[in-house]
Amino acid sequence: MSNLSTTSDVILASARALIVNGGYNGFSYADIADVVGIRKASIHHHFPTKADLVRTLVLRYREDAQSGVAALENSGGQPLDILRTYADHWAKCIEDASRPFCVCAMLASELPSLPPEVATEVTAFFRFLSRWLTAVMERGAVTGSLTLSSPPEVEAETFLACVHGAMLSARAYGRPDMFAVVLHPALQRLSATAIQ
Repeated sequence: MSNLSTTSDVILASARALIVNGGYNGFSYADIADVVGIRKASIHHHFPTKADLVRTLVLRYREDAQSGVAALENSGGQPLDILRTYADHWAKCIEDASRPFCVCAMLASELPSLPPEVATEVTAFFRFLSRWLTAVMERGAVTGSLTLSSPPEVEAETFLACVHGAMLSARAYGRPDMFAVVLHPALQRLSATAIQ
C-alpha cells in the first residue's frame, strides 16, 4: 500500500469517527489534522474540500456495504437468517464500539444542510439497502420463510427504519443492548413461525 493511500485511508477513518460522533457540521479539517497529526494543507492535498472528503467516505462506505451484502447473499442462508445476520453485525459493532452508529444514518439526519454531492451519495446508500432488503423480503415471501404483513418494499423500509431506530435508542440510552431489545420483535414478527 502506498503512502498516499495510507494517508487517505487514515484521513477517511478519522472523518468517519468524527461524523459518527458529531455529524457533518460537527468537524473541520483542523479536527482531522489534530487526530491524524498532519497539517490541514496535507488534508486539502488529498481531499480539496470537505464535501470531496465526505463524498469519498460515503462511496467507500457503500462499497463496503455492497461487499458485505454480497457475502451474506453467497452464504446460502434463508431470508430470516440473512436479516438476523445483518442485525447481529450491527449489534456487535454497537457493543464493541467499532461502528457505534451508521455513518449514512447520521448524515441522513442532516440531509437538508449537506452539500448536494454528499446528499446524493447518502440517498444512494439508502436506495441500495432498500433494494437489497426488498429482494430479501420478496424471497422470504415466495419461499414462505418470512411472514409479511405489507408489500415487500414496505417491509424493507420498515426493517431498515427499525435497524436505524434501534441504533438511535442504543445511543440515546447509552445501552448497546437496546439495539437487540428493539430489533428482536421486528425479527420475530417476520418469522414464518411467529404466532399470528
